[in-house]
Amino acid sequence: MQAGGEEGIQAGGEEGMQAGTYRYLAQDRVTYGVAAATAVAQEVEQAGAARVLIVASRSLAGKTPVVDEVKEALGGRVAGVFDGCREHTPIDTVIDCVRAIRDAEADLVVTLGGGTPIDTVKAALVCLAEGIDDAAGLLTYRVQVDADGRPQIPPVGPSPVRQVAVPTTLSGAEFSNLAGVTDPARGIKDAYFGRDSIPVAVILDPAVTVHTPEYLWISTGVRAVDHAVETVCSRAPQPLPDGAALHALRLFAQALPKSRSAPDVLDARLDCQLAVWLATMGLGRVPYGASHGIGHQLGAVAGVPHGQCSCVMLPSVLRWNIGVNAERQALVSEAMGRPGEPAGDVVETFVASLGQPTRLRDVGVEADQLDTIAAGSLENMMVRSNPRPITTAAQIREILDLAW
Repeated sequence: MQAGGEEGIQAGGEEGMQAGTYRYLAQDRVTYGVAAATAVAQEVEQAGAARVLIVASRSLAGKTPVVDEVKEALGGRVAGVFDGCREHTPIDTVIDCVRAIRDAEADLVVTLGGGTPIDTVKAALVCLAEGIDDAAGLLTYRVQVDADGRPQIPPVGPSPVRQVAVPTTLSGAEFSNLAGVTDPARGIKDAYFGRDSIPVAVILDPAVTVHTPEYLWISTGVRAVDHAVETVCSRAPQPLPDGAALHALRLFAQALPKSRSAPDVLDARLDCQLAVWLATMGLGRVPYGASHGIGHQLGAVAGVPHGQCSCVMLPSVLRWNIGVNAERQALVSEAMGRPGEPAGDVVETFVASLGQPTRLRDVGVEADQLDTIAAGSLENMMVRSNPRPITTAAQIREILDLAW
């Protein structure tokens, strides 16, 4: 197993100067502002794919014309449609997706939807790379942390199949090679890495996002804000992600409210999509913190929707961390248009202005679940890389109590 995580290597530079390594991921292209069906057909043609499996959320496949439009554009190259993905990506749905890819003899997967179907496919590609066909086999490839909190990441070989992603939410799953998969038996959401798990190409078409429910669009937008904030506030920041994340926050501060008040304005929706792209420049490259890590357990234990985990956790994590990264948090406040104010307050006010919940009790978390969430979170690599070191479940409980 590899130690040290997927984050960029940090080392002391000559005479104390800043030093590090930024790692590019295996993603070739991002196409934006082009109709999804047209762009997908171009990607399939460029890949020379003959048997394409479409993976989509059930609601997108059954209640919108998006999947049918892509099928029509691909014609006889469509080898099937898999719509068995479920929220929080339970491990059995990953195995179902693996079987669907194999049964279709697919040479390319086109994923339409949000973080759930994209993560399902990312984990399925880990299975294909390593010849895994059951949940027990996949669990052996989950990221674990050692006694010092360092992530232990099993090496994963090349996948015989890649995916092209057309996201319909703002979760940002399409821009990383990390998949979050829930093991219901343990009540824990695990992380999986594979070099080829990241979509080889991403297509950003704001027109396909108008079918996304408002709460999902806005809450995953806050999730993307969380990506940007925990990039800037990382314990090991890097210049490229810093610049991209700060511009993402500027875009979100304007475009996310506009996309809520005027949902049919495609320019605002595209600005949100572009902000997600920028916000994820650090995802998997710089160490994130407890907002993401605890959020994984909120989903696994209490079923909190992915985006709303960030809505309720990020302000309290910022407040808990303020003693170690106040200068970094000041950059967040400035980028969001409120210089000089505490970043925790700025983010909480922004979330509330979007009509999203800001407290754990508002998203269905019960008081008697907090200790379970804290215990599971201690196994999470992002919790253990929090800027203010976390080594005990009691510290996580402090943060949960702040958010309660």
